[in-house]
Amino acid sequence: TLVPHLLSMTATPIPRTLALTIYGDLDISIIKEKPKNRQKIITKIVTPTQRREAYQFIRSQVKEGRQVFVVCPRIELSDPKEEIKTKGNRQSKMNVLWADVKAVQEEYKKLSEEVFPDLKVAMLHGKMKPKEKQEIMTRFKSGLAHILVSTSVIEVGVDIPNATIMMIENSERFGLAQLHQFRGRIGRGEHQSYCLLFSSSAEKNINQRLKALVDTDDGFVLAEKDMAIRGPGEFIGSKQSGLPDLAMASLANVELIKKARAEARTLLKEDPNLIQYPLLKQQLERFEKMTHFE
Repeated sequence: TLVPHLLSMTATPIPRTLALTIYGDLDISIIKEKPKNRQKIITKIVTPTQRREAYQFIRSQVKEGRQVFVVCPRIELSDPKEEIKTKGNRQSKMNVLWADVKAVQEEYKKLSEEVFPDLKVAMLHGKMKPKEKQEIMTRFKSGLAHILVSTSVIEVGVDIPNATIMMIENSERFGLAQLHQFRGRIGRGEHQSYCLLFSSSAEKNINQRLKALVDTDDGFVLAEKDMAIRGPGEFIGSKQSGLPDLAMASLANVELIKKARAEARTLLKEDPNLIQYPLLKQQLERFEKMTHFE
C-alpha cells in the first residue's frame, strides 16, 4: 500500500479543469457521497418586497420548534480601517456602496427588538472571545435561543440538527462556494430545511449566481458555474476573478489540458533534467520561484 507524503484537502470543490491543470502531479480523490438520510434543502431568493413574507415563514418555523441562522457580511456598519483607506470621492462612493449592507450588531438589535421581540435572539461574531463564542453556540445548540445572528464564523464546523433555516443577508456579496458552505449548516436533522438568499436587489444579472445555487445542490457543479460566471482570474498573480490572462485562457478545454499533460509527462520521462530544452528549464525555474501551489 502506498502512503502519500502529502495530503492536501479542501472543503470547497475545485473545478475539474483547474484540478487537472494545477494539481496535475497529484492523484485526486473526490468524496461526493452525502451523509445518509440528508434531505434536499429548499433554496429561495428573497427580494426586498418579499422580506415581510419571509419573516412570517421564519416565525412559523420557530413556532414548530425549529431554529434559525441569520448570516450578515459585516460585524458592524462603520469600519474605521476602511474609512482611513478611502479619501475624497472614493470615500463617498464607498459609503454608498456599503449603505445597504447588513451588519450583525445592527441586525441583532433589529430582529430582537422590532421583528421578533417575543423570540430569543443571540449574536455571534469573530471579535468575541473564544469562551464567549463557545457559550453562545452551546446555548443555541441546547435550544435556549431561537435565532442566531452571525458572521461567516458559522461557515464550517457547526452541527445544529434542529436548525432548519439559513437566512443569508446580502447574499449577492458572498461567493458561491461560501454560500454553499452556509447552506451545509442546515438540513442535518429529520425536518425539512430552507435556505433563504436575501438579496438587496431584484435585478436578474445581480442574482445570476444566486440562481445557480437555487438550481443545484452539487458543489462540484456550482464550482464550475462560479468560474464560468465570474471568470477564473489570473494564474500568475493575486486576482481571483475576472477575464483570464493567457495562461488561463484554455481552462475550459479539458481535452487540450489532457493532451498537454500527456506531452509534458513524456518529455520529462525522456529528459527529466530538461537538458535538451534549456529555455523551457529556465522558464520552469522562474515559474517555480513565483508560484507555490500548496
